[in-house]
Amino acid sequence: MKKLATITFSAALALTSTTVFADKKTEAAIDYRQSVFTAVRWNFGTMGDMMKGKKDFDAAEFSSRADNVAALAKMPLEAFIPGSYQGSADDTDALPAIGEDWEKFSAGMDKFASDAAALAAAAKNASAKDDVASAFMALAKNCKGCHDSFKD
Repeated sequence: MKKLATITFSAALALTSTTVFADKKTEAAIDYRQSVFTAVRWNFGTMGDMMKGKKDFDAAEFSSRADNVAALAKMPLEAFIPGSYQGSADDTDALPAIGEDWEKFSAGMDKFASDAAALAAAAKNASAKDDVASAFMALAKNCKGCHDSFKD
């Protein structure tokens, strides 16, 4: 009887540890990608203000921020681990649709990275906002499309 109790306790402890680890990993994935997207928003927002005329266009700053977004755009996909887009609204705005249509979602994230790289490339030689307008709008359209389908 004592042996059975020990085995049962050990199994329960292992299951609890696995669940806690999985919860911590899910939490870390959500925190990671939210941090990356916060940095994207910080940089993209400044570029948007320049494109809207709310801030004077500064080619060097725009290029720097475009480089930042291009680097950041490669990062969040790895943090969309199973279970991390099915949390409560308090945890994440990501929708379960991500898991339901992973191919569309991951293709959109790949396009996000390639559109961000194209914007960074266009910004390298830009002297006016017209030089980056089409690349900026392509990236903005991609972001909106993903938000419409996969974000609450």
